[in-house]
Amino acid sequence: MKNDLLIRAAKGESIDRYPVWIMRQAGRILPEYRAVRSSVKDFKALVKNPELCCEVTLQPVDILGVDAAIIFSDILVVPEAMGLDYEMIEQKGPWFEKTIRTSDDLSLISGNIDVSDRLSYVLEAISLTKKTLDGRVPLIGFAGAPWTIFCYMVEGKGSKTFSESRKILYQNPILAHNLLSQITDVTIEYLKLQMKHGADLVQVFDSWAGILSRAQYQEFCLPYLTKICNAITEIPITIFAKGASASLSDLAKLNCNILGLDWNMDINSTRELVNETKTLQGNLDPCVLYGTQQNIELETKKMLSSFKSKRHIVNLGHGIYPDTDFEKVKTFINTVKNHEIN
Repeated sequence: MKNDLLIRAAKGESIDRYPVWIMRQAGRILPEYRAVRSSVKDFKALVKNPELCCEVTLQPVDILGVDAAIIFSDILVVPEAMGLDYEMIEQKGPWFEKTIRTSDDLSLISGNIDVSDRLSYVLEAISLTKKTLDGRVPLIGFAGAPWTIFCYMVEGKGSKTFSESRKILYQNPILAHNLLSQITDVTIEYLKLQMKHGADLVQVFDSWAGILSRAQYQEFCLPYLTKICNAITEIPITIFAKGASASLSDLAKLNCNILGLDWNMDINSTRELVNETKTLQGNLDPCVLYGTQQNIELETKKMLSSFKSKRHIVNLGHGIYPDTDFEKVKTFINTVKNHEIN
């Protein structure tokens, strides 16, 4: 691989500068992405077109100069593969016609699905992108964490409170564990297939981790993340649990290579928890990129100088916001790439 900085940082090997990539870099801020997006009828049509997914996955590598590509897809392909179809409504987000609220609703879930068949379009996109990248940078695959997928399957849409999902934890924990277990098994197979088709690393996004108490996270999230981490050992795996500051000491014990940090998580206290056993990823506030070029450079350097270990992958503390000026994103990336490690 021509640029293996990310792989070396993930494994704790020697690096001369920190690698950098950005969550949600494949799309959103780039005019080139918007041009591709306008050529199809809707978001799902793009997600299910391997050639276009390959094209938009490569755009940030070509235009922004990031040190990794992340396959263009969506975490909701997993519940859809399990039997719950969804729509992506413009300006509103995902919407599921059918949801899981009772034990009887589990009949909506397909049993013993052929993951390679139902998600073949993602796997084909990974294979094509891996071939087209030709070793320029690593390719990252991903999936949603079981709890986050559970939330969408129960709520049927995004939510400020996810009260329907949290209600089940109290009213029917057996149902919760049943569904979480099924999601976990599909997710493990899906990630293994991504690896087989060319993913060099995988990341698990627990976007709604922060809505649970530590006790609930220990009961309804960590056992399933543990199972995933213990199953994916051939390539580095990142766990990004947004908002789960109270559970960082528990997350630090997972058998993962990389812990992703949101912008409210302190880098150095987390480093004390993991010592040199894990690589940290993050965690510049995405809103810093609304500042002046000078301020972006200053804040980025401040973050870089705070690192107490070479085991770090630079990223934002959340996905990049769609109205961010990509020239300012380039300032962030170039500041990282020009920073030599002493």
